Amino acid sequence: MKVRTRLVVTAMTAVVPAILAVMWLDARDRHAAAARGLERIALASMLEGGRAACERAPERWGGAPLGPPGGGPMPPPAGPPHGRPHDIDDDLGIGPGAGELAPPILWAYDRDLHAANRAAPAIDGPPDDGLWPGTDVATLIDMPWREGPCARILAIGSAPVRGRGAIVPRSWLWLVPPAAALALVLVAAGPIARRIRQLTRAVRDSAAVGFTAPVPVHGDDEVSELAGAFNAASREVLRLIDERDQRERALREYLANTTHDVMIPLTVLQSYLTTIHEQQAATAPISPDAIVHAMTEAHYIGALLHNLAATAALDAGAPRAAVPVDLGALVGRVLARHRPLARQRSVAIDGAVPEATVWLEGDVTLLEQAVNNVVYNAIKYNRPGGNVGITLDRIDGGQFRLRVVDDGLGIPEADLARLVERGYRSNAARTRAPEGQGLGLAIAFRVAAIHGCALRFAPSEYGGLQVDLIGDELVEHAATGSVPPERGIDAAS
Repeated sequence: MKVRTRLVVTAMTAVVPAILAVMWLDARDRHAAAARGLERIALASMLEGGRAACERAPERWGGAPLGPPGGGPMPPPAGPPHGRPHDIDDDLGIGPGAGELAPPILWAYDRDLHAANRAAPAIDGPPDDGLWPGTDVATLIDMPWREGPCARILAIGSAPVRGRGAIVPRSWLWLVPPAAALALVLVAAGPIARRIRQLTRAVRDSAAVGFTAPVPVHGDDEVSELAGAFNAASREVLRLIDERDQRERALREYLANTTHDVMIPLTVLQSYLTTIHEQQAATAPISPDAIVHAMTEAHYIGALLHNLAATAALDAGAPRAAVPVDLGALVGRVLARHRPLARQRSVAIDGAVPEATVWLEGDVTLLEQAVNNVVYNAIKYNRPGGNVGITLDRIDGGQFRLRVVDDGLGIPEADLARLVERGYRSNAARTRAPEGQGLGLAIAFRVAAIHGCALRFAPSEYGGLQVDLIGDELVEHAATGSVPPERGIDAAS
């Protein structure tokens, strides 16, 4: 149902019952006025000689239209009953413009409602007017003497079609205001229906372009609020769609990178394992270099998968758990994880952390992966007999510094600024490890950024590369000075 039709139906549902109620009250008012007029006429007639005539011959009295003595107009009674200032023509509508009414008819009954006149209607109580009072009026009147065959009088008459003093005016013009109200509802509903149609078209147009075009908002009424709510819902839908697309792109890139980058070291690993197997089958001495290279490739595959997973999580904007992270314990785990690789490459690795725990609030998995990447690069691009050091210190301003330094061949200063670019690898790195993917330091830089830290690169005083992770220490945990039992270099190594 259209809005305008609904408004009209609603208005009629309210107005029509109201009109009927007013007409019903008017009919009852006219009926009650006629009954009061009948009471006064009957009482006046009985007091002026009707009682004597009734008691002399009750079996013949009544049933004839009541007329005034002499055939003239019926005079009003001397005084209104119950003290109400009403005239007969006020109640019965006898007056200018009211129309003529039939004269009333009276019937006599005793106290027990028995009539001596056999033609009198049989009654057992006051007459019932019915649900909708008509023009026929009948009222049972108790006479003041209360005894004898004429103790109660049944007066039968009629009510005026339009009575002065009733609720509804005499002219049917009183229906004009309700009709005008309905017309005004139709007129007022026009602009509202038109704005709703415009909003419907705008919503359809916005849907046709993927909800990228906002719906125009005009005014400050409920229709404009609806348009604003639609725009807000569209923005939220677009945000959710964008997040979904980002996750799908990250997943596709992750699968593509994993398939491409894992195949190279996996093929190399399979080659070394084949060599070891053939040597074992031929009972020849197994080459230590083959074992070392196989372990190196296995370690590289693990680091590669961790980096790809971290990259996918960062690209997808996955929620991160912010918890206090013990950086000293984190350094210990990184050292323990990379010592086997360092031994394979004849690289010495060591570290130092302060006695009091250094805390940082963040995602422990991403932070550990970032430090892993820096240390892994320091070992991978080092020389046999080289050294890698990891130190954790407190510096001025409530900050900490986690430094990874090596004495390898280093990186030209012109390349330092580009180390954090995803996929970028210096010429020296390409020469020493052509299978690398250029993700490690880019991931470390992004992880540092989302934790409010800085990742800085500089030439090492020992000839290699120096990488500093600098950030604000978590003060509320630093004040306690607590040291968890699992932290520290010795326990982790």
